[in-house]
Amino acid sequence: MNRWSPIDLDDQSRALVTRMWSAGLVFLTTTFVGGLGYHTIGAGRWTMSECMYMAVITLSTVGFGETLDGMHDIPYARAWTVTLILLGSGTLLYFASTLTAFIVEGDLRGALRRRRMTRLLDSMRDHIIVVGIGATGQHIVDELSSSRIPFVVVELDQARVERMVAELGREIVYVIGDATEDHVLEEAGIARARGLIASLRDDKDNLFVTITARALSNSIRIVAKAVESENETKLRRAGADSVVAPAYIGGHRMASEMVRPSVVQFLDNIVRDRENRRIEEVLVSADSPLAGRSLAEADMRGKVDALVIAIRYLDGHHEYNPGPSQVIRPGMVLIVLARTEDLPVIQDFVEGRA
Repeated sequence: MNRWSPIDLDDQSRALVTRMWSAGLVFLTTTFVGGLGYHTIGAGRWTMSECMYMAVITLSTVGFGETLDGMHDIPYARAWTVTLILLGSGTLLYFASTLTAFIVEGDLRGALRRRRMTRLLDSMRDHIIVVGIGATGQHIVDELSSSRIPFVVVELDQARVERMVAELGREIVYVIGDATEDHVLEEAGIARARGLIASLRDDKDNLFVTITARALSNSIRIVAKAVESENETKLRRAGADSVVAPAYIGGHRMASEMVRPSVVQFLDNIVRDRENRRIEEVLVSADSPLAGRSLAEADMRGKVDALVIAIRYLDGHHEYNPGPSQVIRPGMVLIVLARTEDLPVIQDFVEGRA
């Protein structure tokens, strides 16, 4: 995309562009009127191109002298030249200064923005890389932002990033580039990231991103989007830890909306509620003081206001609504109903830091 396209510019740059176009229009109008004036005063003695040339060198004050033959013999010709110099040169100066300001200020802001973004990228730790912010990626960014999880966007289209920033109402950390190239993911901090979400439009693009990311990091968790369900296996073989098929999920959701709407609404409220409570997960480490204790002894609901609604075991299976006698073991993931802002407190409690 052209770097000067209006959709890529901030408000200040757009104002400069408007000023530049206005000044340019006034200058062109003045030049045309000046040339027409010479042509009228000369009563057709000079061609229109000669008159326009005289108007241009007069407005630019280059000092070439009178280029129209016999101009000194034509009444009012020199008076018209003086009028053009007095009225038109200011217009040219305004246009030139506006153009210079646009170029210099635009490049300066771009350099400052790149420097600030580089600083932010270098400081990112344990973040999630979101590749592509199209129809799916926008919702991913919105969810991560509302959950206060650090993330970096990798996107080819600068305009999409600008629109995302406007919708969120705050700055986001991003890298403009092709995520299938190693250096782009390295710039996004893949070595320090905890996860990557490939949410591009085509499965082949998500496949290449998955291969590239897995080659750069063996430990990072990769979640990939599959437009066609038959490509899920390929994405998993390429290194994706989890594959999400929007069409599959959408179909089940529509059927559930029809046959059990109250359940769907309840689950939506639990997952999407940003003001009250949401379902979150907490990993129990080997050093956790809760390891070996029962849920009743841990009393998470009473101490940190978190209700354990399920447990995920090391082998991947879940136990729902565990009883108070359930013993907490290292490596378990506790699925809790809690406020998002309380999650750090809950994690500190589980790890014995609170």
